[in-house]
Amino acid sequence: MEGRDRLGIAQALKEMARLLDLAGEDTFKARAYARGAAVLEGIDDATFERLVAEDRLTALPGIGGGLAARILELHRTGRAEALDTLRAQLPPGASELGRLGLPLAKIVAIHQALGVETVADLRAAAEAGRVRAVKGIGPKTEARILDAIRRLDAPRPAPPGARVLLAQALDVAEPVLAHLGRAPGVIAAEIAGDLRRGLEMVDGIEVVVASTTPAAARAHALALPGVLSVSESGPAAYRAVLDNGLPLEVRVGLPDHHAATLLHATGSSAHLTRLARLAEGRSLHLTRAGLTRSASGPPLAARDEEDLYGYLGLPFIPPELREDEGEIEAAQEGRLPDDLVEEGDIRGLVHCHTVYSDGSHTVADMAAAADALGMAYLTITDHSPTASYANGLPVDRLRAQWDEIARVQESVAVRLLRGTECDILADGALDYPDAILEQLDVIIASVHQRHRLGREDMTRRLTRAMAHPCFKIWGHALGRLIPSRPPIDVDVERVLDVAAASRVAIEINGDPHRLDLAPRWLRAARERKLSFVISTDAHAVSELGNVRYGVTMARRGWVRRVEVLNTFDTAGFARAVAPAATR
Repeated sequence: MEGRDRLGIAQALKEMARLLDLAGEDTFKARAYARGAAVLEGIDDATFERLVAEDRLTALPGIGGGLAARILELHRTGRAEALDTLRAQLPPGASELGRLGLPLAKIVAIHQALGVETVADLRAAAEAGRVRAVKGIGPKTEARILDAIRRLDAPRPAPPGARVLLAQALDVAEPVLAHLGRAPGVIAAEIAGDLRRGLEMVDGIEVVVASTTPAAARAHALALPGVLSVSESGPAAYRAVLDNGLPLEVRVGLPDHHAATLLHATGSSAHLTRLARLAEGRSLHLTRAGLTRSASGPPLAARDEEDLYGYLGLPFIPPELREDEGEIEAAQEGRLPDDLVEEGDIRGLVHCHTVYSDGSHTVADMAAAADALGMAYLTITDHSPTASYANGLPVDRLRAQWDEIARVQESVAVRLLRGTECDILADGALDYPDAILEQLDVIIASVHQRHRLGREDMTRRLTRAMAHPCFKIWGHALGRLIPSRPPIDVDVERVLDVAAASRVAIEINGDPHRLDLAPRWLRAARERKLSFVISTDAHAVSELGNVRYGVTMARRGWVRRVEVLNTFDTAGFARAVAPAATR
């Protein structure tokens, strides 16, 4: 397993603190872990890496020898033996549910009765009124649990240096972009930085503005609503903190410099370093001000970033690929995909839940919304019976849903495909009998429980499931929840090999908390010629827009349009995902 970065280690220390509290261990030890997490969150990456290299973590306040050793263990291996031991002693999901302030006895009771392992599981069960039936809970406690979940989910100002989800950052950035786009003389206003590259979490918002009247555009930027404080305002850059705690950086310049400024502001630093070396090889200089033939010469004319890449002998490299992970070599050799999937290519919405399980809207609501979006098809894929916390459907309720789908189909143009998000059980079996699976149009098979199986057991679980002829789409493959739950421990390479042999498609899950698979594994799947489905994992009409984030992840994984099954028309998609008969 790979080591963890500074913030990943801080998350693990917080989990240690929660689990120690839940287990009734030494309060002072729990507080030490919590303080250690706060210290790591308060320093920058360079300081952390330097202290690790110099073996001087104990120079940080509150970090003693034992805690320093634990941090180093997490940094080097990604795991901590003490954390694994605590997890094994407590029920699955204890750490996550402990964030709600639930005592261990109640967590154990809820887990044993309902199989709940995550806050999302608990919310679904509480909203369906099933938590109150657990011995020792009752309606009042159930209501308090829902209140605690809502408080946990409520937007709050980001502390300095904190990272927020891609979707949250875009929600903040787009009104900012709209305001800056109305500035005097503006030719272009574009998001830059980690947000433009589509990272799962970002620590701020960067915008680059081109204006024929930069001074007036900067004045307009300073009048942006929702600014808490301005830390810097000069002729080229304006830095502020928004009232939600996110840092904002706005760069305003003349149109002639826009392409180079946008390129530099987008990054990544590793990609820019490689471009600078390419420029040197051509006797050019690449800086934020532009591409020049001498250190003090005027910039070469560049209408856009494509011109800059052209001067360096490269085709345009999309922002999502700029990580120095082989994209420059691929561009030089003509292997860079020039048809990355785009949101407009998606013809059907896949992985949608309704009130039959843990969704907020009816089949008719979801169908009408998909119709309004001009979609050709919509898959109704509610949970299977084992997901009792999510009101999973036993066979009789599944058949009732089929009848409702047929009735709704008469009133909408979008084609409704009946399906399931079927649990992959601990032994690798699927959660419905074959006779039911064979009658469905689409089957997404996912792991929802027992996330902490050992590596070999989890690998065996998934590879056995994929041998089933009805297994067609691997749902939110590694089960991560950003930022609270790491991916499952599994031999991904082996599982992808079996997926390729079984002709299984890989879901690219658009839920902002999932965004699973990660780009590195999407590229590994592409090497095996696997197909993909970009899904919404929508539990409400408003979440049908999650496809946007799935497309971003697909692009980061170099996924082409032709590799995505739900860019096909209805008949083509239905053929590609139809379950095979098992008899």
